[in-house]
Amino acid sequence: MKTSVYIEDKINKLPKGYVFTYIDFISEVTKREAIIKHLNRMVASGKIEKLSKGKYYKPQNTVFGNLLPEQNQIVKDLLEKNGKLLGYITGYSYYNSMGFTTQVSNVIQIARNETRPSLQRGRFKVTFIKQKNTITKQNIPLLRLLDTIRFIKDIPDATINNSCIRLQKLLTELTKEEQEQLKKLALKYPPSTRALLGALFQQIDSNQNTEILQKSLNPITTYKLSVSKTILPTAKNWNIK
Repeated sequence: MKTSVYIEDKINKLPKGYVFTYIDFISEVTKREAIIKHLNRMVASGKIEKLSKGKYYKPQNTVFGNLLPEQNQIVKDLLEKNGKLLGYITGYSYYNSMGFTTQVSNVIQIARNETRPSLQRGRFKVTFIKQKNTITKQNIPLLRLLDTIRFIKDIPDATINNSCIRLQKLLTELTKEEQEQLKKLALKYPPSTRALLGALFQQIDSNQNTEILQKSLNPITTYKLSVSKTILPTAKNWNIK
């Protein structure tokens, strides 16, 4: 089968929005230059789109133009490699999807155990934050919650008070087991994160056992957050000003 026929046939079978590179064809077609050359021809003809250097995708056409791939597709090589989980998308995308803000960002933030310099993927800037906990598919939702608490001041177009209200709602939706796991994961986050988590837990349940968080904090350290006493009256118990 000709290189061009094989490549186009394989691309036709891919779902729309799927991101791929020339490496996806290398096992069947040995000539790297021939693959790249034909992929670039397909870009020129409008059959596929180029996301960034060496990365292409099958576009989904709408009346508003071609849709970009989902963020998981855009950075999938930075999230997993050879079946090993490397990181997860957090930050701005999560703030929007979970109702903290309506603002849509062109920054994709990824949390990983080993970070790297920021990079560009098409119109998206990809940045990294360090995650000290072991990352598993099961604990990612909890880590995203802790990331939000950690960077609560940086949520775009959102007030601290509204973010605290939203966090309280999300914490009440966790099971008891998840709440306990969240406290343990928080021990590898900055003290300010642990303090705010403790205050939030006390606010939603005065009988909540927060001893593990309290013991991890310096009792004379204060944390400046400027949260309303009406919204989070328990803040004073955690030296949050």
